Amino acid sequence: MNPQPETALARLGRFCYRRRRLVLVSWVLGLLVLLVVGFGFKAPVDNDFTGGNSQSGQAQSLIKQHFPERQGSSLTLAVQAPAGLADPAVKQRVEAMIGQVAAAPHITGVRSPYDVPGQISHDGTIGFATTTSDKNPMDTSEVKHLISQAKAASGAGVTFAFGGADVVTAETPYGGAADAIGGIAAMLVILIAFGSLLAMGLTMLAALFGILSGLALTFLLGYAFPAPSFSPIVATLLGLGVGIDYALFIVTRFREGLADGAEPQEAVVVAIARAGRSVLFAGATVVIAMLGLFVVQQKLLNATAVAAAVTVLMTMVAAVTLLPALLGFAGRGIDRFKLPYLGRTGSRSPLAERWARVIQRRPVTGLVAGAAVMILLAIPALSMRLSFEDNSTEPHDTSGYTAYRILTEGFGPGFDAPFVVVAELPSPGAAGAIEPVVKAVAATPGVAQVTPPELSADGAAELFVAYPTTSHQDAATPKLLDRLRGQVIPPAVAGTGLVVHVGGPTAGDVDFASQVSTRLPWLIAAVIGLALVLLLVLVRSVVIAVKAAVMTLLSVGAAFGVLVMIVQWGWLNAQLGFPTSAPITAWVPLFIFPILFGLSTDYEVFLVSRIREEYDAGADTREAVARGLGRTARVITAAAAIMVTVFLSVLATPDIAVKEFGLGLAVAVFLDATLVRMVLVPAIMELLGKANWWLPRWLDRILPHV
Repeated sequence: MNPQPETALARLGRFCYRRRRLVLVSWVLGLLVLLVVGFGFKAPVDNDFTGGNSQSGQAQSLIKQHFPERQGSSLTLAVQAPAGLADPAVKQRVEAMIGQVAAAPHITGVRSPYDVPGQISHDGTIGFATTTSDKNPMDTSEVKHLISQAKAASGAGVTFAFGGADVVTAETPYGGAADAIGGIAAMLVILIAFGSLLAMGLTMLAALFGILSGLALTFLLGYAFPAPSFSPIVATLLGLGVGIDYALFIVTRFREGLADGAEPQEAVVVAIARAGRSVLFAGATVVIAMLGLFVVQQKLLNATAVAAAVTVLMTMVAAVTLLPALLGFAGRGIDRFKLPYLGRTGSRSPLAERWARVIQRRPVTGLVAGAAVMILLAIPALSMRLSFEDNSTEPHDTSGYTAYRILTEGFGPGFDAPFVVVAELPSPGAAGAIEPVVKAVAATPGVAQVTPPELSADGAAELFVAYPTTSHQDAATPKLLDRLRGQVIPPAVAGTGLVVHVGGPTAGDVDFASQVSTRLPWLIAAVIGLALVLLLVLVRSVVIAVKAAVMTLLSVGAAFGVLVMIVQWGWLNAQLGFPTSAPITAWVPLFIFPILFGLSTDYEVFLVSRIREEYDAGADTREAVARGLGRTARVITAAAAIMVTVFLSVLATPDIAVKEFGLGLAVAVFLDATLVRMVLVPAIMELLGKANWWLPRWLDRILPHV
């Protein structure tokens, strides 16, 4: 093997190999400190997506200022009794249940259906009580205890069920068994790829060190960047996928070096200098792509982007420092504990090389067929709607869905989509000033009912609640909100001095979805622009960099289209664990795009880097593409299989949004590693020939050489 020039990465690999005991001890001690501090003193979560300059954010600010008693979480206790809530025996049981709820920790008040008008249905068989809390959100353990009390009190003609946002969180938690399933599935894929328990173990160990240290850091960063509850699962899934992939690429290159006759130290140095370089570029692209979420200007998404970026960063550091130390301990015994019939030492795949030559003989056919499939899959994305999950999207055996079903039956589907209309009065104590607004809203088609207005304790604001005739997930509900804000309320407040905002959870979800739709093009432009610069530096080709961006956009579009077909249209949703059809959760597309762009760039970097090596060694473009694909197909296939299994593992979690997130990424990675890498890339590069490597001289002088 030719000696590898002592680049900075080569020197780093040599140092970590020679000082492997020091490196390992430093990592172990550092990880222990981070775990104790990070997990022991982690910042509280923040699931409030309202705020900012949106109407719902301004309404929330008024509520916090003038109605402080409404700041805490609220739960709804639904009651159904065919005998009627006025029946003495039923009333006794309902009041006993309300008494238990009122005595629960952090519950500051309960509004009984017997005390508040409008909380019992017209036929008298369904009612509800609302609770207020001094915590937001309530502790999951406390919510689960209330749910258990409601289930225990149900029966003999009376059904109790709790609903509300905190119930969704308690009954559909993130992670859990899905994380274990993803890890086990990834281990099996690595074992099949390497055929060695030791090689698999070292790969997983390096990845886990990076993931755990990254998660611990993100928990501490939560004090500076308050993050939502789904932030750790996003960081874990991404960290698990890229962490294992990065270790896989380096271990594969190390084993290849040993197979070519290199000494273990030189094999490590070459692996870190070559594969490690690609890992750093690929990881940097993922980090930059995630930080591109800052253009959305939403604090909770910024926090999740930071969490994911930090986790990826730590997996990169582990791959180029801890892994060479571990490989130093393994040495030539990397294939120890080899299992029969599994894995191969060589990385070259003759089948993939032959396949590349088949595509090269029919490049137009391959390009047209591959692009047609991707475009057809992407077309449904044009009808994508965005929202957030609620009790109606929970599994049907949960308390939240039971409460939704009962209240919909008694009060209509719009009961779970209330609009909170808040007015700042022109002068304190001007009670009744909001009456024209109440009448105008109540007379609007699509509004089922409104509550009596409530004056704040300081006399400076009034509010009332308007219930639509349509549900939270119905496309008509956002249209009604727009009509109230743009056509109904402005004429009603003209000349009164009232400042009115429409807020509440449903309005907040609509505002967030609107913000996503507005900012998504900016996110796409920012991520593509930054990634193109990195690709230009690495592959030194304008054509290949642009091609990579176009291919990723095709993969993203196809993934969005498949999500719409399954989640929104209901195709195969029951088989995949989705309890009902619903719009796509608003934050899911925002994260799928930058993550997929980063992961897709990973595969592009590893494939094109190898093609470039062959091209620089004297092969023409056709031969370089065939050899490069043959050399990388097995490792890219294994890496993609790991990603797909990790992402699909979240289908085991009950949370709908996380299911969508995992399914979308799994579909996108599968298409990217098959249709894109195995069909479209060789077809396009064959058609372009020498133009693949076009780089203007002035740009060549500007770009740094790495």
